[in-house]
Amino acid sequence: MSWREHGAAGGWSSLSLKPVPTGWIPSLFQTMVPTGYTKLQEERGLAMADLGPKPDGNGYRPDPPHLEVRRHSDRVARTSVSLSDGGDVRYSETEPMLPEGTLSGEEGDAEEKEEEESQRPPTRNMPKESPLAMALQIVVPFLLAGFGTVSAGMVLDIVQHWDAFKYITEIFILVPALLGLKGNLEMTLASRLSTAVNVGKMDSPIEKWNLIIGNLALKQVQATVVGFLAAVAAVVLGWIPEGKFQMSHAVLLCSASVATAFIASMLYTGINPDNVATPIAASFGDLITLAILAWISQGLYNCLDSHPYVSSLVCAFFLSLTPVWMVISSKHPASRTLLYSGWEPVITAMVISSIGGLILDKTVSDPNLAGIVVYTPVINGIGGNLVAIQSSRISTHLHFHSAPGEVPEEAKGCYYPCRTFYGTGANHRSAQVLLLLVLPGHLIFLYTIHLMKSGHTTLTPIFMTVYLAAALLQVFLLLCIADWMVYSMWRSGKDPDSFSIPYLTALGDLLGTALLALSFQFLWYIGDQDSDVGD
Repeated sequence: MSWREHGAAGGWSSLSLKPVPTGWIPSLFQTMVPTGYTKLQEERGLAMADLGPKPDGNGYRPDPPHLEVRRHSDRVARTSVSLSDGGDVRYSETEPMLPEGTLSGEEGDAEEKEEEESQRPPTRNMPKESPLAMALQIVVPFLLAGFGTVSAGMVLDIVQHWDAFKYITEIFILVPALLGLKGNLEMTLASRLSTAVNVGKMDSPIEKWNLIIGNLALKQVQATVVGFLAAVAAVVLGWIPEGKFQMSHAVLLCSASVATAFIASMLYTGINPDNVATPIAASFGDLITLAILAWISQGLYNCLDSHPYVSSLVCAFFLSLTPVWMVISSKHPASRTLLYSGWEPVITAMVISSIGGLILDKTVSDPNLAGIVVYTPVINGIGGNLVAIQSSRISTHLHFHSAPGEVPEEAKGCYYPCRTFYGTGANHRSAQVLLLLVLPGHLIFLYTIHLMKSGHTTLTPIFMTVYLAAALLQVFLLLCIADWMVYSMWRSGKDPDSFSIPYLTALGDLLGTALLALSFQFLWYIGDQDSDVGD
């Protein structure tokens, strides 16, 4: 059977049956229904008959009012599945995973009617975790992610002296946007797959692989398009305010951004559990993305004078592959829905990260603040990884215990920061654990940078105090924003796995870069300054 047939049915095979006598059809379907299920339906039918109104003279028995209301509410709640003229299946943003027992076409219609009359299957319970067990699960991928960001910072500290970065400084605007894009797409995919595994929606091998392939193709589409838009944002933010514009530099930025986003997105490897997959998905992604960006930018810059058309060909090649990935992504219902509705968070996150990149560009241009470069990927990456863990955990809890549009009692009412860390909900313990990891984690990463003789700043007590205060404030604000944002999105019918993480990591880039720039400016004013340590 071809891939097209599998994808068009969301992982279910399309069978072609020869015509059979109509009298065989009821008996055929009767043999496909388990005996226990038929018995249960008969018992429930007798029970409902005793509760329902008496039939009228024509033998018609109207449904009781409360059943009509319930049936209407169930149908409204099930709006994640709608049938188009061609038997196509549509999924809403709150149902990114393939629901259990959901079929396509006429089978899906029959299944929907049966489920309206039957009881809902029992929900699986989330395993309970102690704070110690939670910390032990998080600390290893947290450290791996941190060392990945340290490596990215050291690479950025080296490549800032390359010709491409010195003469086309707008590349620095691309750095947070592309690093954030890579992390956003990977962590969003890892969070969706984590939720699918935890709620048992990837047990079928065909369903699992269709889901994975569709989402990977979707990620390539988003990476290519948003990478191009990031280059446009870099041109606007970097050159338009200064009144300087060079077409050759603009084409180079577009080519480097699109190629970097595409290649880096292709190198993804996913692991599923929430505490592991979300940070590991972006652990060494920053290092890989930054290395690819530096290599491609410098290569295109070297060809700028002798072969100026190379940049245009590179950009056109990667953009031409976008329709192919769109076709593959559209074969699975879940990724097809996100193909149309999943652009808002990644594009908005790219704009927010680009503003952080503009701050980085202006800060690096000041020789007195050159030391900020090596620490920017560290503070941004660590803050984004920690808040992504919290967001993924809250989202998984909501998928387990709440229907879309409904939030637990503790999340109702006005938000206040103490609720995040000392509330009665299920995730305040994880917020405490994540906040406690900030100081020891950043101390390890600071001394790693110091031992590697990288950076342009001496680790004085004043510097470490100011830096750690900025990092702690960043994560505190991000955890509070995550607690409010995830519940708000779930209440409004949006899936937090696809929407919250891009916003939160982009805000982490903006807050981290801004707080770091203020910290270095403050250190310069009070006299704690040296910009030649790494040289």
